[in-house]
Amino acid sequence: VRQAEVSVKEFEDQGTGEGMLKWQKCFDCGQDFHGAVRLALGWACWKTYLGRPETDQFRCLAVGVLGNALRLSRPEEALPVLEANLA
Repeated sequence: VRQAEVSVKEFEDQGTGEGMLKWQKCFDCGQDFHGAVRLALGWACWKTYLGRPETDQFRCLAVGVLGNALRLSRPEEALPVLEANLA
């Protein structure tokens, strides 16, 4: 039942234009998040989808969101995350 609820929520988010963009872009002004906010949201995105199987689409996208946030603020920490995203 929980998985069905999650699937419905994901479908609804995609229809509203939210989806994974909610972790990267402000829906009020349309600007990309940056700095500490982008990094915090990158970690929050990763933690949200961490419990899913490694092959899950949203988990893979979450690793990418975190990797990109790290790349911009802490490049030395980004490489292992980005490599994991490619594996």
